[in-house]
Amino acid sequence: MKKEKIYKVGIAGYGVVGKRRKQVIDEYPNLKVVAVCDKTFKEPQIIENNINAYSNYSDLLTEDIDIVFVCLTNDMAPIVTIESLKNGKHVFCEKPPGRTVDDIKRVIEQEKKSNLVLKYGFNHRYHKSVQMAIDIIRSKKLGELVNIRGVYGKSKIVSFKSGWRSKREIAGGGILLDQGIHMIDLILLFCSEIVEIKSFISNKYWNHNVEDNAYALLKDKAGVITILHSSATEWEHKFNMNITLSEGYLNLTGILSGSKSYGEETITIGERNENSEVGQLGSKTLKFLTDDSWKLEVEEFVDAIIHKKEIINGRSKDALKSMQLVFEIYNEDKEWI
Repeated sequence: MKKEKIYKVGIAGYGVVGKRRKQVIDEYPNLKVVAVCDKTFKEPQIIENNINAYSNYSDLLTEDIDIVFVCLTNDMAPIVTIESLKNGKHVFCEKPPGRTVDDIKRVIEQEKKSNLVLKYGFNHRYHKSVQMAIDIIRSKKLGELVNIRGVYGKSKIVSFKSGWRSKREIAGGGILLDQGIHMIDLILLFCSEIVEIKSFISNKYWNHNVEDNAYALLKDKAGVITILHSSATEWEHKFNMNITLSEGYLNLTGILSGSKSYGEETITIGERNENSEVGQLGSKTLKFLTDDSWKLEVEEFVDAIIHKKEIINGRSKDALKSMQLVFEIYNEDKEWI
């Protein structure tokens, strides 16, 4: 029996997200983390399980590794992704893919020159409530899409107040780019091409040069209207997505996360009844208690590498579309730009 190849992994950015990625990677017998880099390492050293640790990505890329997980600030993510591809490494990069649309375009140029797998961490697609919504919308069990209302907000962001996420030169944008891009990705998944945008962008509360609130009104080619509010002044972590279909509705509330701060993850499925005084035939609410999203997205990534498959979720072209829509929303508010 042929022995399965062990893929050697390097993690660029070994903070909270990088360490969580390692926990998931360690669950795969054919993956082995051999090196990490982070600015907190002042000099090269060996950490747990004989892992080489460096202070910069250049040293990391000299290692004999097959895969790089990029868990860095938005200004560094595209640089390290491009350099990793140039050095023959498969790449899994956290969202957003960079500070600007040009960042992801440069990555795609390099990706086209390689025969390597590149995937972005739009992991909300793997949440059970979202997957159920995708299945119902695509099957047309509840008819055609009519409209969407989405709110994604945080009570506060500590690093937004004092760290790199409050600096446009590093982050590129505020709460919409940092967190709202997940909901943008889902909107683009559910809707057809967005053809009209109205928006208001505000930094009224935190007074940084990145936004703490983004309000957008979107219209797609089929006439579906979406209302989106991405907020860093919600005061209570919130994920709500209300989807109206011609024969019913879907309400997604809460999203399971490491902090558990968004509450229970649920989906309410309602059927329309035009003969009823209350307008509906009935509804049911399903609750999801486990979050396999991080595991499932790495699973797809590894499967694409081993079996030479194409990425389905988190493709570079998905990242490009999401970035383009984020910046179209920014640019539509002429007072903001």
